[in-house]
Amino acid sequence: MRGEAGMASSTLKLFFFLSSFFTFSPIPCLGRYHPLDPLTPSEFTRVRTIVRKSYPSSIHNLTFQYIALDEPDKSLVKSWLSKPKPKPKTLPRRAFVITRLDKHSHEMVVDLSTRSVVSDKVYGGHGYPLLTFDEQTVASELPLSYKPFINSVKKRGLNLSDVVCTTFSVGWFGEEHKKREIKVLCYYIEGTPNLYMRPLEGISLVVDLDELKIAEYYDRDRVPVPKAQGTEYRLSKQKPPFGPRFNGFAIVQPDGPGFKIDGHTISWANWVFHLGFDVRAGPVISTASIFDVEKATYRQVLYRSFISELFVPYMDPTEEWYYKTFFDAGEFGFGQSASPLEPLTDCPENAVFMDAHYASSDGTPVNITNAFCIFEQHAGSALWRHTETEIPGELITEVRPEVNLIVRMVSTVGNYDYVLDWEFKPSGSIKFGVGLTGILEVKGVPYTHTDQIKEDAYGTLLTDYTLGVYHDHFLTYYLDLDVDGEANSFVKNNLVTKRVTDHSSPRKSYWTVVSETAKTESDAKIQLGLKPADLVLINPNKKTKPGNNIGYRLIPGSISNPLLSHDDYPQIRGAFTNYNVWVTPYNKSEKWAGGQFIDQSRGDDTLATWSLRNREIENKDIVLWYTVGFHHVPCQEDFPVMPTLSGGFELRPTNFFESNLIERSVVSRSRSVRFFCLP
Repeated sequence: MRGEAGMASSTLKLFFFLSSFFTFSPIPCLGRYHPLDPLTPSEFTRVRTIVRKSYPSSIHNLTFQYIALDEPDKSLVKSWLSKPKPKPKTLPRRAFVITRLDKHSHEMVVDLSTRSVVSDKVYGGHGYPLLTFDEQTVASELPLSYKPFINSVKKRGLNLSDVVCTTFSVGWFGEEHKKREIKVLCYYIEGTPNLYMRPLEGISLVVDLDELKIAEYYDRDRVPVPKAQGTEYRLSKQKPPFGPRFNGFAIVQPDGPGFKIDGHTISWANWVFHLGFDVRAGPVISTASIFDVEKATYRQVLYRSFISELFVPYMDPTEEWYYKTFFDAGEFGFGQSASPLEPLTDCPENAVFMDAHYASSDGTPVNITNAFCIFEQHAGSALWRHTETEIPGELITEVRPEVNLIVRMVSTVGNYDYVLDWEFKPSGSIKFGVGLTGILEVKGVPYTHTDQIKEDAYGTLLTDYTLGVYHDHFLTYYLDLDVDGEANSFVKNNLVTKRVTDHSSPRKSYWTVVSETAKTESDAKIQLGLKPADLVLINPNKKTKPGNNIGYRLIPGSISNPLLSHDDYPQIRGAFTNYNVWVTPYNKSEKWAGGQFIDQSRGDDTLATWSLRNREIENKDIVLWYTVGFHHVPCQEDFPVMPTLSGGFELRPTNFFESNLIERSVVSRSRSVRFFCLP
């Protein structure tokens, strides 16, 4: 075992060794134009200028809550894509803008070419827009100059200089009228940067976001502040005994990366797709097509996909915790919360990085360095293999190594870090992965041993005075598949047990497939795990040579369904998680599963309410919605930081090709993985 200096020295040696082979600077996105390209910094500035000209700041209280591309109609994008190269820059370039203007929410469409506001509507429904970092920062600093709070800190014998505060959405619990508010909770960082492990339990403040003033203050309970001991997670501060030590290694690609990036368009192996960015959703993968060698053409698979919402309800119904039922994408912004990726740790040595941009509350552009990394992953496993031993006198072994392309972003929403992967496989599959890591949201309690707990504590005692509260994570993906064309159908291939009753076989039973095509939205709502079935999106207008329907199959990951009652207020707002699978007809305005204005929403504009119309979905342009769920029962191994918990799902071609697409795949011998043992 080595001490701190030895570990730091090894890390630096590894970094500089690898740096001699690779550079890690992000690439500029200056290449080919695409109508779905995210707004550029200059376009954000132009939007700001146009809107402020209509509403001068000297007269109006104006903040920008959301600015993003107002994507062109799908038919126009498809038409543009079908044109030969070089393609003209002819599609309209517009921005969709949500502002808070004199305490009202406005939905605007700004035409960037004519420099005009072409639409401006005051939102009159329930709920409020995305929370900006700027207003959250101001709100979190208010307690530090608020006398009642200062007195509460002194009564606990704590130093105000070691107190930091952060913000939490307040939810909706049946109130008829509610101002735009946010909760502020505070933590103690003396002796540790792991603030979430040292809550000032019992103290809470409510801030009026339109006024940016403290509206309510509570100091209810006084429980011990959890200890700093054992909560430090920085490598440079670790002390013996250390954990296992791993030898360094390097991935070397002498021919360079096997993919090309042209603007926001990425081509690799047999795939081509567009990578965008949204301040709310984060990564947006669009116009993904795969090259069919037999047909000698690219075929459509996925028009647009992103994480539509993430619902995180905590399971503590007490006064200080009941409201902790978060919608991380719609309230806090997955894109806004993107963390700069660290070369060699977040992403491997062969990764290429890309920046992303969004607009701050005053409309000025914000740059996120290394928001994405793109890399080829040599998985060390087989793409396919077979060993044949049954031919007399001959042994045949054929193996193809698996190589995939990964697009990665990490979103840090408060205490949690979400590692988001889009993985493209040469076989035609797309895997969607999410890794949950970071730090638990813990509750300060008076307990030091489980024997002291006499009633439901709503969590696991992790260490002295520290309780990890039970909670869920539900990520709902928006998947606009266009399987070899727009007109698709959703088919449930039910696996049904049949009895052998005519004595024609020694067998007594077998299973077979009974297919059922969903005709309306209600036919397609599915709670997974109730009965076995293959779920396939097919193109009913095209068939393979043997006559099978061309399709893509949904292969779910681990299944977790919500356990809250359907009449509970958080679940009313999160009703889009009531089913793992939904299918809706394509509608450009139906993007956000929890609604456009989800902060303090009431569940009246969600995927669940849209689907009540029970629209026809057979042989239509349809959207698949899939929810990945986790029930999290914290354990001591989650303290003081959480090992990554992974989940996801796969979209896999099913009779899409005439045969195995990768039977004749070739991996260059020069593009290999070489391992170096470093001292």
